[in-house]
Amino acid sequence: MGLYVEARIRAGIGEVWDRSQEPQQHQRWDLRFGEIDYLPCAPGEPQRFRYATRVLPWLAVDGTGVSAGERNRPDGTRTSALRFASAHPLSLIEEGRGYWRYVPDGEALRFLTGYDYRPRWGRFGRVVDRLFFRPLMGWATAWSFDRLRLWCERGITPERSLRHALAELFARIAAVAATAALAPMAPVATISVLAATVPAVAAAALLLPPLPTTPAARRCLRRPPERAAGRSGSAAAPTAAAPTALLDSLEQ
Repeated sequence: MGLYVEARIRAGIGEVWDRSQEPQQHQRWDLRFGEIDYLPCAPGEPQRFRYATRVLPWLAVDGTGVSAGERNRPDGTRTSALRFASAHPLSLIEEGRGYWRYVPDGEALRFLTGYDYRPRWGRFGRVVDRLFFRPLMGWATAWSFDRLRLWCERGITPERSLRHALAELFARIAAVAATAALAPMAPVATISVLAATVPAVAAAALLLPPLPTTPAARRCLRRPPERAAGRSGSAAAPTAAAPTALLDSLEQ
């Protein structure tokens, strides 16, 4: 898979499953989707759904997908796989596939995803995807996973955590802007000091870790960890391998 994100969440597997599988709850924390709706399907068939992302106040890009899940695996984990596609001419994503895995790990849960997609618009689309869109999607996925973690662990709703993030972003920008605005008004003797202070404040605003109540993509793993076998020959913890058979069973 092209993109991988993993969050460690101190919550029960059932709670994380419900908040990521139920459309009305899922769309609250996932920055990538503004709307998720299940479509009618016959009993026993994979679940089809429609999704939409609002890129401008008056413009939404939509698509459809199909998903299937395994809630009672022998190893105690759960898995969900999906395929998705968009016929919208403004959607860079033409079609793709991915999975979610829910892996109990001591007192916490490893909630992870891997997914990849094919961009449209030919060579231009591939360049835009590699330089801009794919890094943005990876960041948005990780930020959203940490937003879900805050909801499950601390009871901070997705709406509240978004307000925290915007307030912190504004405070960081305001600190840099205020420092830069004071520089021209400073006495000549202190101009050199302020000249060095502005970059320092800007660096601090960029590099200081977010507050504990603010979602942060940096708290998530972005590459699959290597899981070594346990001591005395015990089995390794479940890996992040894609559920190939489940993915192959889905047809768009």
